[in-house]
Amino acid sequence: MSELMRDLPDDEKPREKLARHGPGHLDHAELLALFLGTGMKGKSAIQLGRDILRHFGSLHALGSADLEELMSCPGLGPAKSCQLAAAFEMGARLAREQISATPLDSPERIHQAFGPQLAHLAHEKLIVAMVNTRLEHVHTTTVSSGVLTETTAHPREILQPVILRKAYGFVLIHNHPSGDPTPSQADRTFTRRLQEGAELLGLRFVDHIVIGRPAPGREPYHSFREHGLL
Repeated sequence: MSELMRDLPDDEKPREKLARHGPGHLDHAELLALFLGTGMKGKSAIQLGRDILRHFGSLHALGSADLEELMSCPGLGPAKSCQLAAAFEMGARLAREQISATPLDSPERIHQAFGPQLAHLAHEKLIVAMVNTRLEHVHTTTVSSGVLTETTAHPREILQPVILRKAYGFVLIHNHPSGDPTPSQADRTFTRRLQEGAELLGLRFVDHIVIGRPAPGREPYHSFREHGLL
């Protein structure tokens, strides 16, 4: 670590603090410092961590950034960007493992499982979560990942992987980069077409969840089933 890091008292150094008190006692910048290992000229790893968080605005936004976006941040070269991307991917994989243990039988649970992955993306992403007869998660596939707010998909692109996986049913999930989860007319039309296709094939369309971000007077997600649209 840099000289600035070495000048810190032992009880303020991230590694010693973690060893003494556990990872829960470290703030976001201190955790980032441990991943980064070193800072840059004139800045400790902790100061660099704070700068990175300020650049992206939140930990969620940082975790959602792709490799190119990470490398565009001052102080993050290819090596450190890859380290961060790998760390967040490990967290995402752990979250996906935990999804399998909980039935996707309510909008709240679906949002808890997939909201953190989608809420802060700068582009629209459409995914399908497949379930068994107990509504337990068995597989997730990304159908479309668009630029900004433009995402298009045909019902067959949704239904084909569900059929191939021999799943009982599925949940459709996509995000609105604006943060407002209110479905558009296109969302409503597409959902109706998809419901018709699922019924013809004998597949259970559990719900369509639009992921947004919380704000005064609105929920962070919209459930088509909860609003009587499925």
